[in-house]
Amino acid sequence: MAKVFNCQRRRGVPLICVFSLLSLVALPLMAKPAPVNIDKAVNITQANLLTAEGMAEGIYYRSFGSGQPVLIINGGPGLDSAGFESVAKAIAAKGYQTILFDQRGTGRSTLPKIDGSTIQMALMVEDIEKLRLHLNQPKLTILGHSFGGLLGGAYAAKYPQHVAKLIFSSAGGLDLAFRDGFASRFDANLTLAEQAKMRGYQALQAAGDDSAETRDALALVRASAYVVDKSKAPAIAARLKVVNMAINSLVFADLEKNNFDLKSSFQDFKAPVLVLQGEKDIISVDTAKTIAKSFQQAQLVLMPNCAHYGWLDSPELYYASVFKFLGTYTELAKKPRLFAAFLLFKLIAGLSQQGFC
Repeated sequence: MAKVFNCQRRRGVPLICVFSLLSLVALPLMAKPAPVNIDKAVNITQANLLTAEGMAEGIYYRSFGSGQPVLIINGGPGLDSAGFESVAKAIAAKGYQTILFDQRGTGRSTLPKIDGSTIQMALMVEDIEKLRLHLNQPKLTILGHSFGGLLGGAYAAKYPQHVAKLIFSSAGGLDLAFRDGFASRFDANLTLAEQAKMRGYQALQAAGDDSAETRDALALVRASAYVVDKSKAPAIAARLKVVNMAINSLVFADLEKNNFDLKSSFQDFKAPVLVLQGEKDIISVDTAKTIAKSFQQAQLVLMPNCAHYGWLDSPELYYASVFKFLGTYTELAKKPRLFAAFLLFKLIAGLSQQGFC
């Protein structure tokens, strides 16, 4: 069962968090379940998706479906949006236009140079605003995953009037405190044997071993900390290997220089907020609680037996929470066979379209 906290904050009144245990709307168990048509399941996320792509002042984007816009911000920093198509299509299939974009300096959003003058959080926020203007959308629903949560929060702090709803998915938070204790939580998600292997590969690299074999082996071991379902680790490892560490370092240097802290920036923020967090995430649950407490209207959903990727470790709960927040879950739940087909497809699609960061 998911732990759901409905948090409401009012000026001059202490934060009130009402705790409840909610079960997902369960499908009836039958002795002889009706077979699911896999083709129909696939069509749930593929049908009627009008895919477009383009450039918005140097920022490459793709969109799926039609309807109210949902901007999905991947993590990193230093990664493009390549791993998030399955999430974008799943949400688009419920009647939304989902938008992916490559953050500046990654993927097709190339820059003439990569340095402190071109890689700044403020510039990344303005990239989103330019994309919104390019798409001619008065408001966006924003879903920020991992570092994307920091970036989404920064955009919402500067342009609250253009945010319809805000989703933090295993987000880094509203300040840099998520790094406190990160190493211990990371190690806790690895077995002792995996920890020993990781230290060994790191020692080899420190001694000058830059071979592809060592890089691949280290990435695979580290990837195991990001998911409970270890079968998903290879796909995450593939993403770990392509992080642009120059961009990664520049972004965090910029955040530190500017004392990144948005916790007190949302007293007047009126849009609904959803915070999704795995209880076994490498990012502390306390980070998610701090996010929720910083908003007037926030719901915190803690996902048991789930690490950094809710749609990989707990796809039913992750998508049910997102759809309910967006307003589509109720309609979907009225059609249990359609819902069952959709969930089956997500489990199958997760094997081939897994995203990282």
